[in-house]
Amino acid sequence: MSPTRLSVVIASTRPTRIGHHIAQWVLDAVPADVEVTVHDLRELALPFLDEPGQPADGNYAHEHTRRWSAAMQATDALVLVMPEYNRGYNAALKNAIDFLYAEWEGLPVGCVGYGWHGASFAKSALRQTLERVKMTVVEGPGLEFEKTLTQAGEVSASPADDAALAAMFRELLAGARPPQDRPTS
Repeated sequence: MSPTRLSVVIASTRPTRIGHHIAQWVLDAVPADVEVTVHDLRELALPFLDEPGQPADGNYAHEHTRRWSAAMQATDALVLVMPEYNRGYNAALKNAIDFLYAEWEGLPVGCVGYGWHGASFAKSALRQTLERVKMTVVEGPGLEFEKTLTQAGEVSASPADDAALAAMFRELLAGARPPQDRPTS
């Protein structure tokens, strides 16, 4: 049996971002039998949605969209490492979600947020979008500035945060998309 394929997306694209530090904390906790791929939205560099057709049609005109689609088709579960900006989630993440549609259906996703209040506002807003594109949302931890996270990105997760991360992985893997159910283009 092939291992579960997990994708971890670093959502922040800011030059001074700390998302890669939080992603490393997440990656350090991934169960050993899981195959992991990291997708960095800064490196992916998707332009603002420029596909002429509707994402639901799945007919992608641009190579950048086809690459993003193939990456998400090849995953069985997803973790979004996402910041909170002004009580919302960032535009690059919204844009990346909006580029696709069928690829999201039934895909379990956990959101690891970071910011003030553990990114609770951003995670709440993002949940609505993820549910609209038919993803299965799994609760993930939120790291909070001045409590479990420094402004420089140093993670000092509490035992409760570590337990929440482990619980998120258990739920993601239990609901992971079987290989035969991966969408194809």
